[in-house]
Amino acid sequence: MSACKHLLYIVKHRGIWPSIWRRNVTTWSPVGAAFNAKPHRRLELFEKNVGLFGVPELSSPAGFEVTTKRALKDTQELVDKVCSSPPGAVTVETFDQLSDGLCKVADLADFVKVAHPDPSFREAAEKTCIEIGTVVEKLNTNVDLCRSLKNLLDNKEVLAQLDPETRKVAELFMFDFAISGIHLDEKLRKEAVKLHVKLLDLNNEFLMGSHLPNRIAKSAIPEHIHCHFATEGSFIQIGGLHAESSNDLVREVAYRIFLYPNADLMECLEELLKCRNKLAKLVGYESYAHRALQGTMAKTPETVMNFLQLLTDKLSERTAIDFEMIKDMKTKLNPRNAELMPWDPPYFSGVLRAERFNIEPSLYSPYFSLGSCMEGLNSLFTQLYGVSLMSEHPSAGEVWNDDVRKLAVVHETEGLLGYIYCDFFHRANKPHQDCHFTIRGGRQCQESGQYQLPVVVLMLSLPHPTKSAPTLLTPSMMENLFHEMGHAMHSMLGRTRYQHITGTRCATDFAEVPSILMEYFATDYRVVNQFARHYQTGQPLPQSMVARLCESKKVCGAADTQLQIFYSALDQIYHGKPQNRSTTDILKDMQQKFYGLPYTPNTAWQLRFSHLIGYGAKYYSYLMSRAVASMVWKQCFVQDPLNRDMGERYRREMLAHGGGKEPMLMVEGMLQRQPTIEDFVDALVTDLNPDFETFIMDSTS
Repeated sequence: MSACKHLLYIVKHRGIWPSIWRRNVTTWSPVGAAFNAKPHRRLELFEKNVGLFGVPELSSPAGFEVTTKRALKDTQELVDKVCSSPPGAVTVETFDQLSDGLCKVADLADFVKVAHPDPSFREAAEKTCIEIGTVVEKLNTNVDLCRSLKNLLDNKEVLAQLDPETRKVAELFMFDFAISGIHLDEKLRKEAVKLHVKLLDLNNEFLMGSHLPNRIAKSAIPEHIHCHFATEGSFIQIGGLHAESSNDLVREVAYRIFLYPNADLMECLEELLKCRNKLAKLVGYESYAHRALQGTMAKTPETVMNFLQLLTDKLSERTAIDFEMIKDMKTKLNPRNAELMPWDPPYFSGVLRAERFNIEPSLYSPYFSLGSCMEGLNSLFTQLYGVSLMSEHPSAGEVWNDDVRKLAVVHETEGLLGYIYCDFFHRANKPHQDCHFTIRGGRQCQESGQYQLPVVVLMLSLPHPTKSAPTLLTPSMMENLFHEMGHAMHSMLGRTRYQHITGTRCATDFAEVPSILMEYFATDYRVVNQFARHYQTGQPLPQSMVARLCESKKVCGAADTQLQIFYSALDQIYHGKPQNRSTTDILKDMQQKFYGLPYTPNTAWQLRFSHLIGYGAKYYSYLMSRAVASMVWKQCFVQDPLNRDMGERYRREMLAHGGGKEPMLMVEGMLQRQPTIEDFVDALVTDLNPDFETFIMDSTS
C-alpha cells in the first residue's frame, strides 16, 4: 500500500478512541468504552472544520463577530415584525424566536469565554457576550416592543384562545419588561439601562476578582509551611482555603491570607450591591431581593428568612452537638490548640467521618471508573425514562479540546432528544467548578416545523486516564457527575414549545431539584450495584461500603447545613434594605446569629462569595431544592428507584415543563399534595438523622 493510500486508510478507518484499556473480567458497553478510553489526537487533514458545536462560522475566533452581526440583524427584523403584527399566538412565537436568536449566540459565547483553551477564542467570545448583553438590556426597555405584548395580554378575547404554556411565556416576557423599568418615563428608562450595563461590568469585575489568589512575603510566614503553597519569587501565593490540610497552621494561614480584604474588590462589591438596590427601587420593588424572588417557589424574602430561621431553630441542638464533636476531635489531635476556629470544621469533620466509617476515597475509586459510572447513568435513564446515551464522534473543529466527548440522547419511541458535550477532564486554565451550560434551548420552530434539539455542556475536572488504569472517581466525584447529569436530563427531557422556558430556564429554587435528586440515586445501593465494579477484578462494590458512605454524610451534617444557612442569610441581608454599614460588619452579625463560630479579624469571606453574582438573593435555593428533592425521593422513589411508572410521572409532572409552569404547582403535581415551609424544614432535618439500624444490618450482611 502506498504511503498516501495508507494515510487515507488511517484517516478513514481510525476512530477518535484508541483500543480500550484491557481488563480481564468484563467488557464495556459503547458508552462506557468511550469514557474509559484515552483518546489520541485525531487526524483531520482531509476533514472540513465544521466550527464549534457545528456552527460553521466558529471555525475561527473571527466567526464570533460574524454570528453576532447576523443575530443583531435578525433581531431587528423580528422586532419590526412583532411590532407590526396583530396580537395573537404569533406575537409570543416571534418573541421567542427573537430571544432564541440572541440566546444561541450569547449562551455559546458565555461558555466559550470561560472554557476554550485558546485565549483568542475566549476574548472574541467575551466581546460577543458584552455586545449581546447590551442589546438585550435595550430591548427590555423598548416601548414599542413592550406595547405589542401588552396589546396581547390586554385583549381578553385573544388571550382566552391561547394555550396555558403560551400565556405563561407571554407573562414571563412581560415580567422581563417590568423588572427592567419599561413603565418608567424615558429619562428613568435610560437610567435603568445604564444601571444594567454598569452591573454587567461590576458583576464581571467581582467574579474575576473573587477567584484571584492573594500573596504574602515568604518572610511573613514560617518557613516550614512554605512547601504547602505556590511560590512566586519572594512571595507565597495562596489561592484557596486549604481546608483539607491536616496541618492546623497551614489552614489558619490560608484562611487569614486568602480572605484578607482587598480594598478594590471591597469597593466593587459595595458598589454592586448599591446598584442592584438602586435598580430594584427604580423599577418599583422594595429591595433587590423582592425583585429577584418574584416567580420563585419562595416568592418573598420574608418566606426565605422564615425558612432559614425555622431550619436554624430545628437544627440548633444538633449543630451544637456537631461543633462539640469537632472540638473534641481537635482537642484529641492537638490538645495545645483546642479552640475551635472557622478553618477547622471541614478538616476535623472529615477526620470524624473517616474514623467512624472508614470511607477513605481510595477504597472506593477502583469501583467507580468513569466508564462504569456512565454505564450506570445510561442504565438508570433507560429504566426510568426509556432514554439511552449514545457516544458519537465529533467532527473536525466541533469541540474545543480533543478529550471532549459527545453524547446523543435517544428516546426509545421519540427518537433523538438532544446532545450533551462532556468536558470532563482537567486542563490548565480550565475552571475547576463543576457546572452545566445550556448552549441551545429546545423549541418548536414555527418557521420550519421542526423541533430545535437542545444542546448542553457538562463541565467537570476529573483526572485523565493513564496507561494502566481508566479515570477513577472518588465518591464525591461520582455524586457530582450524577448531579450535573441531572441538569442535563432536565434540559433533554423537556419538550417545551418555547426556548424561553426550556429545561433549566426555570425558577432558581426549582432548577436544582432534578440535580440534587440524582444524588439520592447515586447513593442508593440498588442503583449503585448496577454499575460499581472493580476495574481490575470486576467485583461489585460491597453493600456495606455503600451503607457506610451514606451514613458518613450525616456526621456533622447539621453543622454543614448551618454553614449553608449562614451563607443564605448573608445573601438575603446583602440584597435586602440597605444597612448603612459595611458588608464585613453585616457578615460578623450573620456569622454570630446563624453559624456561631467567631469572626476572624481582618478577613472578608464575602469577597470570595462568587455565588453573589449568579445567585444574588437566591443562594437559599440549594437548601430549598434539597428539601424538595428529599420529599420526592422519599415519597416516590425510595421503595423502588428504578420504577418506570414513577420515572414517567416525574418527567410528566416536573421535568417536562421547564419554566412554563409555576414551580410549586410542579412540586404539588409530583407529591400530590401541597407542601408547606415546615414540610421543607422537616425534610432537611430528617435527612440528617443517622440510620444506624440499617447500617448495622448492612455491615453484617
